[in-house]
Amino acid sequence: MIGAQPAAGVAAALPDGQRIYAIGDIHGCADRLAAMHRRIAADLAHRPAAHALVVHLGDYIDRGPESAAVIEMLIAPFPALPGTRAPRVINLLGNHEDMLLATLASGGQPAADSWLRNGGGDTLASWKLSWRDGPAAWARAIPPTHLGFLRGLALIVRAGGYVFVHAGLHPGRSLAAQTRDDLLWIREPFLSFAGPLPACVVHGHTPDDAPVRRANRIGIDTGAVLGGALTCAVLEGRDAAFLQT
Repeated sequence: MIGAQPAAGVAAALPDGQRIYAIGDIHGCADRLAAMHRRIAADLAHRPAAHALVVHLGDYIDRGPESAAVIEMLIAPFPALPGTRAPRVINLLGNHEDMLLATLASGGQPAADSWLRNGGGDTLASWKLSWRDGPAAWARAIPPTHLGFLRGLALIVRAGGYVFVHAGLHPGRSLAAQTRDDLLWIREPFLSFAGPLPACVVHGHTPDDAPVRRANRIGIDTGAVLGGALTCAVLEGRDAAFLQT
């Protein structure tokens, strides 16, 4: 585990007995996700927590080779070790899932082209589908359980002094005033903002070489599909540490 310490001046905290594992952008890297789930299960077996929660921060699909396998993994029960209790799991929507859902909803070629330019062809290949077939054929062929999973993803979750979203928050807006685009797509002015936000934001979306710790945010997209690590923030009390696979 990397850096089990208060996160760079972050004042956020979780209630006693609660531990949260937040996992950054996966992008079809099923082997990395399986390894991370094993590490979390081992950590919980070694250090039980009364209330454990795993939050996947979105972008499960596109660019990597095994998007379908990642979705299957997220649909399945969390792989707890024998004699231990599985954590609760919340899966958030990422902008890549949103692009796919928008493509299927519109049925139009412009939305399809945008998604394909952003790695959608790799996701189709993981379902053994062709980019040539078009959105209507994709909607018929994608497994219904996978579509149901994607359509049921949450946008935001709050716990203690933290808020978990895919991309970030728009500074100067309350949580209630954040738009869907803010939560799924924002980079600036969020990333460079140094002032207070409604809560400490744990997010992915913007890749970096290492986890980013700021007073108002923790960024954990470390480019798993780009040759970097898959990162998980481990939050407990006022401490933040990191697991990587």
